[in-house]
Amino acid sequence: MPLFALRRFSVFLLCALPFAAGARQAVPDTIEQRVAACIACHAPKDGAGTSVGGVYFPRIAGKPAGYLYNQLVNFRDGRRQYPLMTWMVTPLPDPYLHEIADYFSSQHPPVPAPGAPTVAAPVLARGEQLVKRGDPALKVPACIACHGQQLAGVAPAIPGLLNLPRDYVNAQFGAWRNKVRRAHAPDCMATIAERLGPGDVAAISAWLAAQPTPPGARPAERLTAPLPIACGSVP
Repeated sequence: MPLFALRRFSVFLLCALPFAAGARQAVPDTIEQRVAACIACHAPKDGAGTSVGGVYFPRIAGKPAGYLYNQLVNFRDGRRQYPLMTWMVTPLPDPYLHEIADYFSSQHPPVPAPGAPTVAAPVLARGEQLVKRGDPALKVPACIACHGQQLAGVAPAIPGLLNLPRDYVNAQFGAWRNKVRRAHAPDCMATIAERLGPGDVAAISAWLAAQPTPPGARPAERLTAPLPIACGSVP
């Protein structure tokens, strides 16, 4: 078996079908089967991420392929820290990571409706301000300036922000502040996270979590203006 196939097989083991006593069952060599371990947490068929043991996993279906590929590389190369993801992608070469990213970026299942907000109206108003207009005093640009007017992301490498668990968004800001999550320099999100206090982060995550995803929302094909802050992970 070629080395490339052996590396793939390390992922197959995570999602192989049970074996009957004394009999082997063939595992289909399809991209859906190879990413079954990913689907177990990221659940692209129903459009949502999942919560397993209180740990929230994000929606990745429909995100730009360049962004998904960058994150797989970041887990593999130590710029993001999550042991299960690191273990799964460490043996995988770049072409295979591109294949995984391309698969998930092409998936557009129905998006669940958001839950009702659980925070006060002033908190939501502050979140909306930061998302739509930013805060010049803090030198924080609006989220829509990078992530698109619909917050659905921008190809090839900027993710959408809707339909993400609120706790997941909070955790990612914390990871950037604590330098547990990093990207290629200049790391724009790390800079923004350092400028936002915990209250502002909570306001952003609460407002985003309360927003419905527009029907047929897709990542924009290109930015309509230069990025307001330099980002090393965006070409």
